[in-house]
Amino acid sequence: MRLILFFLSILAFQFSFSQDKVVYFSDAIKSNIKKYNTQSDKAFEQGDIAAGQALFDSLVQNKLVGSKFDDYVFKSVNSRKVKLSKIKKPVFIITYSSWCLIGKGEVQALNKLARKFDDQIQFIAVFWDTKHDTRKVSRKFSNKIKVCYANETYKNDARIVSTLKHTLGFPTSYYLNNNLEVIDIKRGGIQLPPHTSAKTAFDMNYRLFNERISIFLEKQHAAASQLASVTD
Repeated sequence: MRLILFFLSILAFQFSFSQDKVVYFSDAIKSNIKKYNTQSDKAFEQGDIAAGQALFDSLVQNKLVGSKFDDYVFKSVNSRKVKLSKIKKPVFIITYSSWCLIGKGEVQALNKLARKFDDQIQFIAVFWDTKHDTRKVSRKFSNKIKVCYANETYKNDARIVSTLKHTLGFPTSYYLNNNLEVIDIKRGGIQLPPHTSAKTAFDMNYRLFNERISIFLEKQHAAASQLASVTD
C-alpha cells in the first residue's frame, strides 16, 4: 500500500511540474522580442535581408514554437465573437490591415485553401483595423474564413494588439494545433515580380500557402502520433 501511495505521489508531482512548464505565447514574446528587435534592426540597417530572416526563423523555432497561444477572443465582422478555445480543430491565423495592400492573388488563394481544408483547419483573418474598415474588405473573403478585427481604440483589444501587431508585425501567419500550441509562424507572403498577371499571382500564392499548410498538418499529425505511442 505504501509503495502504491509512493508512486501516486510521484505521478502527482510530475503532473504538477508539467502544468507549471506551460509557456504562453505572450510570455515567450515578451521575454525574447527586445533582443530579436535589436539584432534584426541592425541586420536590416546593414541591408542583410538573409540575416534578418534567419533571426526571425531562429526566434520562431527556438523560442515560440511549442508555446501555448493565448486564448484570445477576436471580434468578428458578423458580430459574433471568435474565442480560440471554442474551435475544436487546428487554427490558421493571418493578420492584415486594410490600409496595407494585400498581395495580388493572395485572398483568392486563401479562399480556395479554406474550402479545401475546411474539415481540418479553421481559417481566421485578423485585421488591425476598425469594424467599419474591416467590414469593407471582408467581402473579398470566403465564408469559410472568419474575418475579425482588433484596434487599439476598442475595449479589451490592447493586449491582443500589443502582443501580435506590435511585435511580429503583419502580414504574419500563425499555425496552431487543436490545443492552441504554436506549430509554426511565418511572416509575409509571396514576393511577386513586377507586372505579374492575376493568374500567375494566384498560382504562386496558392502553392506557397498550400505548402506551408501541408507541412503544418504533417507536423500536427506527427505530434499526435507520437503522443499516442507514448500513452499506449
